[in-house]
Amino acid sequence: MSLISEEDKNTLRDVFSKKLGGNVKLIAFTKKNNCEYCNEIVELMKEVSSLDQRINYEVYDFDEATEKRGEYYVEMAPALVISGAKLSKVHFYGLPAGYEFSAFVDDVIDISKDSMRLAPSTVSRLGSVDKDVKIQVFVTPSCPYCPRAVRMAHQFAMANSHIDGSMVEALEFEDLANEYGVMSVPHIVINGNYTFIGAVPETQFLNYLFDALQGKQGPAEGGEVSSV
Repeated sequence: MSLISEEDKNTLRDVFSKKLGGNVKLIAFTKKNNCEYCNEIVELMKEVSSLDQRINYEVYDFDEATEKRGEYYVEMAPALVISGAKLSKVHFYGLPAGYEFSAFVDDVIDISKDSMRLAPSTVSRLGSVDKDVKIQVFVTPSCPYCPRAVRMAHQFAMANSHIDGSMVEALEFEDLANEYGVMSVPHIVINGNYTFIGAVPETQFLNYLFDALQGKQGPAEGGEVSSV
């Protein structure tokens, strides 16, 4: 069964024909067992790659392809990575379904152009980050605010190779979500210990990132949220 309707496929063909820059590779890491949405991720890549010749895909077994896993900084499966002319640490852990599909499409376009939709001042400040940073954005497919937070984390990762930006589907990775006390989304965790909640503006997200790097405590609340 197709994951993308014919109407949406036609729309995406038009969008990609007008907006894609260079070639893009979609890389999936799946597991043979206990991987509920692995088949759907592969099917999604097949359908999206069929819409434009500049989009290609590869599939690897998470447990067997340890070298590739390290090359793409993948920590768990199912995972989807988008790679362009240069590698950015842009990850989707879980199927980018529902509202998250729009974030996925925007990422494909931006990575194909090696560009970001960030203010120059944000890009400049991100350039000063000289240590590894991991941003995890916990989401659910029904959360309308989550793609904004995911896109921000992914664009930060595109701006600086020290930054790893990951969407984590909270229902697929329930144990990890419970570990971080995810009760509403988007729930953002920086370096495992700095937390804020909500789709906050670009400047605020940036300030939170630098607060985390300075070892400060995260705020109790952020912007707009949805319950898990």
